Amino acid sequence: MTASEDKFTRQTLLEVWPWTDTLFSLRCTRPPEFRFRAGQFARLGLCKADGNSVWRAYSMVSAPAEEQLEFFSVVVPGGEFTSELRRLKPGDTLFVERQPYGFLTLERFPDGRDLWLLASGTGLGPFLSILRDPEVWQRFEHILLVHSVRTAGELAYREQIAGLPARMQAPGGGEQLRYLPLVTRETVPGTLHERITTLLDSGGLERAAGLPIEPAHSRLMLCGNPQMIKDCRTLLKARGLQLSLNRQPGQVAVENYW
Repeated sequence: MTASEDKFTRQTLLEVWPWTDTLFSLRCTRPPEFRFRAGQFARLGLCKADGNSVWRAYSMVSAPAEEQLEFFSVVVPGGEFTSELRRLKPGDTLFVERQPYGFLTLERFPDGRDLWLLASGTGLGPFLSILRDPEVWQRFEHILLVHSVRTAGELAYREQIAGLPARMQAPGGGEQLRYLPLVTRETVPGTLHERITTLLDSGGLERAAGLPIEPAHSRLMLCGNPQMIKDCRTLLKARGLQLSLNRQPGQVAVENYW
């Protein structure tokens, strides 16, 4: 993908920090005019050594009201973009398209009591943005964040997640958010050990959360591995939960820009 100069701004990288050898987050300056809704993504660009630019889509981790932009990334082996991105240092330039994209936002759901956020890997990113936005805490009685990874080290943002109810002054207190980490390749105390789809199919996810998934009250957002999203949609559809569209509100919203 290419972009003309009038479609993007040049921003300064402020900070880069690793979670594992392959997972890292970064923060950059934010254009004053850049507006987005929690859950949306931006197209980021880099200038390679040969002078050509390369672009990829990344969900904002930061909240819409924050002064800086934050992103969560995985290093793709041999990946043209991430191999360049991980070499950047504070002070380097990052291109940010002026237009945000995506429909994984709370606008998808005009109603609902329980919000389920199902993520695998870096699919956690847009849900962090949503959880950093006061709107979600006002709208939903229960918020359930499910994050599936392979190893315990990949459970990024755990401390920040634990502190969110207090930080956001959650009207439901600490019980309003239920964080359910899944680690599939290690046995880790305090986590579930099967895939999201397996637990969804068996009812294990609902038992762990202490809440049922039902069309009347449940609203679900899915982000991450495309196969996970496809399989979850199939399981949810069989239980009467439909994809939410512009002219046909439903119970399920997805983001898949891979």
